[in-house]
Amino acid sequence: MSIRYIATTPFSDQKPGTSGLRKKVRVFQQPHYLENFVQCIFDTLPKPAKKDILIIGGDGRYYNQQAIQIILKMAIANGFRHILIGQHGLISTPAMSAQIRKYRALCGIILSASHNPGGPEADFGIKFNMGNGGPAPEALTDAVYDATRAIQEYRLFESDDIDLDSLGEIQLAETRIEIIDTVTDYADFMQHLFDFDAIRALFKSGLFHMLFDAMHAVTGPYAKEILLRRLGAPTDTLLNAVPKEDFGGGHPDPNLLHAHELVERLFGANAPDFGAASDGDGDRNMILGRHIFVTPSDSLAVMAANIHHLPGYSSGLSGVARSMPTSQAVDKVAESLGVECYETPTGWKFFGNLLDARKITLCGEESFGNGSDHIREKDGLWAVLFWLNLIALRQQPVLEIMREHWRRFGRHYYSRHDYEEVDSTAAESLMAHLRRQLGGLSGRSFGDYRLKACDDFCYTDPVDNSISEHQGLRFMFEDGSRIVFRLSGTGTAGATLRVYLERYEADPEKHGLETQQTLAPLIQIAEELAQIQQFTGRDRPSVIT
Repeated sequence: MSIRYIATTPFSDQKPGTSGLRKKVRVFQQPHYLENFVQCIFDTLPKPAKKDILIIGGDGRYYNQQAIQIILKMAIANGFRHILIGQHGLISTPAMSAQIRKYRALCGIILSASHNPGGPEADFGIKFNMGNGGPAPEALTDAVYDATRAIQEYRLFESDDIDLDSLGEIQLAETRIEIIDTVTDYADFMQHLFDFDAIRALFKSGLFHMLFDAMHAVTGPYAKEILLRRLGAPTDTLLNAVPKEDFGGGHPDPNLLHAHELVERLFGANAPDFGAASDGDGDRNMILGRHIFVTPSDSLAVMAANIHHLPGYSSGLSGVARSMPTSQAVDKVAESLGVECYETPTGWKFFGNLLDARKITLCGEESFGNGSDHIREKDGLWAVLFWLNLIALRQQPVLEIMREHWRRFGRHYYSRHDYEEVDSTAAESLMAHLRRQLGGLSGRSFGDYRLKACDDFCYTDPVDNSISEHQGLRFMFEDGSRIVFRLSGTGTAGATLRVYLERYEADPEKHGLETQQTLAPLIQIAEELAQIQQFTGRDRPSVIT
């Protein structure tokens, strides 16, 4: 067994985004492609000391196990002497963050494309998290990208593949490798944060039934351990709980379109009391009650208003944060509680700075992600347990919890319209068209809506004073309504145009539960402003949430 130094040449497309590097599987399978990127991560990190720990795992998608074997051999060749790997090569993104913090690891490498489809013709991804458990900061990802443009060789330890399925230790040369049970560790952590006795009693009553859709993704084993074994939920609670390389042919994105089986059950006859879903790597969540969808923005606001009731958060909130496109529902709660509410760009790393500085306890994004100071990633099952604990304590159905919240704080009608796989040039032209209008629109009326201000969101980080520009175009109206336009970088084909629509009503009974109808005037204004059909050729969104 020896170390090989393998000559290579740079690839031009290895610039990581806020969620790491995402490409089609066939791109990662090109000779040297995965190896180049991993070597550049190792070249950019501090040289590991003997005590430094690296953790490796992924969401189980196609190419996950092969990539782990390659990365393991490269890690050994690059000096790591203690490596932890999730059993079967699996580890959810929130569990990775928790494990990094528990073991005080130097970093972790996560193999996932999050909520993107899996399979030989679908998507793969790689990201790396730092010692705080959070995503690598932009300065480091930029340094990795710089290294990818100059790389000449990578290092590989020559050995047979190892067994990823059996718990225990393996010694390869000077490196100790442990196959660890991340499911039990994560479940123990959740039991510390939530009142499992109260939730267990809720299930035991026989009067409460829920469904959890794991979408054939990584949270299946975690949900079995927590919901079934520890909390006593019946076996029919779980849907699609066995992880599969292609996510069962589905799209592991927990929204109203892709989790259609769950949605149909919650809005059908004899609907269960509560429903939830998580995504490919376990960091996102969708919350449903009987005949009601709880928007992620509303979910964050309800969490903020009730977090002090839960065992792990008895001291309450130090502050809250939301991404800019997320509705302003949580702002109303923060104002009522007298705590700071931070508005950040999209991307969990911005929350990480605030969490590390202890400026916030709770944070969330409209893209189905919530989290707290327990880790440095969003956490899907944590959010589900939060809602279960809240239902158990308040002994109220989800619909009544929401109505009571709206009566207290008012209601933010909110929706996101996604236009997926739009031609990138057309999408950029649309955004340029909007930017040209920014200076001359303030004060203009669109029917009953008068534009108060519009801008291209710029964020100055209150912790490190870094500046992030061009984070989304905001159109803000005098009645508190907003329209936001962004291009998303989470896909692997074309561009995704996201249009966010928000309307505030102090009287929650004024419009009932119908969101799209309430937002119809703003939807029309968005089309008028952006000329979406003219630029994209689309007459309707791909997904509405």
